[in-house]
Amino acid sequence: MVKLGQILTHTSLTPGGPIDWLCSTDPVAYEAAVAEMEARVAAIRAGEARECVWLLEHPALYTAGTSAKPEDLIDAERFPVHRSGRGGQFTYHGPGQRIAYVMLDLHRRGRDVRGFVGQLEDCIISTLGRLGVVGERRQGRVGVWVARPELGPGREDKIAAIGVRIRRWVSFHGLSLNVAPDLEHYSSIVPCGITGHGVTSLADLGVTSSVDDVDSALIGAFEDVFGAPPQGAKKPPRP
Repeated sequence: MVKLGQILTHTSLTPGGPIDWLCSTDPVAYEAAVAEMEARVAAIRAGEARECVWLLEHPALYTAGTSAKPEDLIDAERFPVHRSGRGGQFTYHGPGQRIAYVMLDLHRRGRDVRGFVGQLEDCIISTLGRLGVVGERRQGRVGVWVARPELGPGREDKIAAIGVRIRRWVSFHGLSLNVAPDLEHYSSIVPCGITGHGVTSLADLGVTSSVDDVDSALIGAFEDVFGAPPQGAKKPPRP
């Protein structure tokens, strides 16, 4: 079974205390990732492990959240389809997409699921801002969007998705940010059940940030939203 990953750094996110930032450098199979998350969530709930954020990438696949509609899966044969206990509808995961699985003890963080999702949106917006992109919320649509007036009046594309699950007030699953995936892979689903809008990525917007750049921006954004880091904390180099 895959291990959650190398520890990149610890940050102190008030009031939860230190958390682990973990990174898997090789693509992680979806079912193996879910098994590891469930084990870590149980350990966090039992007080036997730190909270953590796990950065990873999946091979190309589709996941169906608890609100997924069968008609939104246009081509069921293209990539593996995994039923997921997270909220939301169909989404795509694959190479070139940064996933952050967020395992935090919400019992110590206000027990506010809607507020937690809003904080994750704040993290994405802050991450994008550090990379020179303006990300925005849209009423009634979970996730983060980018206005694309150059493509037509009112055009906006989704750049990041959020889908979480809460078990005994510990969160898992999390967010995905499109760095440089093959956007054509979204054509076999109705992403998040939303028609009339597209999807985009940092690369599609002309941003050439590396995955390391995105990771550093994401860690900094989490610190901004959830709390301050300890004195001198920084991300060490990859092996």
